[in-house]
Amino acid sequence: MDMQLKGRVALVTGGTRDVGRQISLALAAEGAAVAVHYGRSSDEAASVVAEITQNGGKAAAFQANLADHASVAGMVEGVVAQLGGLDAVVNNAGLAVRKPFKQTTPEEWKSQIDVNLLGAIHLCHAAMPHLEKSGVGRIVAIVGDSSRVGESGLSIVGAARAGVIALMKSIAREAGRAGVTANTIALGLVETGHDPTWLDANREKLVKFYPTRRLGQAEDVAPAVVLLASPVSGWITGQTLSISGGYSMVG
Repeated sequence: MDMQLKGRVALVTGGTRDVGRQISLALAAEGAAVAVHYGRSSDEAASVVAEITQNGGKAAAFQANLADHASVAGMVEGVVAQLGGLDAVVNNAGLAVRKPFKQTTPEEWKSQIDVNLLGAIHLCHAAMPHLEKSGVGRIVAIVGDSSRVGESGLSIVGAARAGVIALMKSIAREAGRAGVTANTIALGLVETGHDPTWLDANREKLVKFYPTRRLGQAEDVAPAVVLLASPVSGWITGQTLSISGGYSMVG
């Protein structure tokens, strides 16, 4: 199926590793020019860009502090200037501190809300004029399923990402007439984003929560992101899609 991404430009936050890296590669494989955002690791960003360009695609790396609106706005303008426009944004960057709620600190609340919620708000706000100009603007937000069903130890990140779900639904209602869609993908536990020692120690217990009896891989996520970021998904908006091996089955 042709996803109609040739000639389109997509920006992926946290696009250098794990799920974000796979999303960047998958979008490029469908013909999109990919803006790979990074916060600190320029080397990882350069590696993803190099892999895309070596395979005949087009990509460039862009740094921004997602907690700062001016930094994000500057990145968006840089993407438009260098790659020729902006048709899709993928809010993938995230920060989670696993800790019982009563042990969390205000500093930890702020850091997680800054990245997970404010980061998405900043990017959507800065990108919206360009997405509306595109006529087929797409926003895809990546969250954890803890934002829908709750999870011990993830109260703050769950709350922040629940706000992202509400943001996507509201944007979907406001921007639909301009051809912009906004959707959320809620993930179960994806292996590449977690400490392998912890995973090995807890794997037997963890997989019991999944009807598929396995944990997720980055490759499980990217195809759905490509679909929702593409022009062919124009009648899908305001939705939350769970990619979680059946961890949650919320109607």
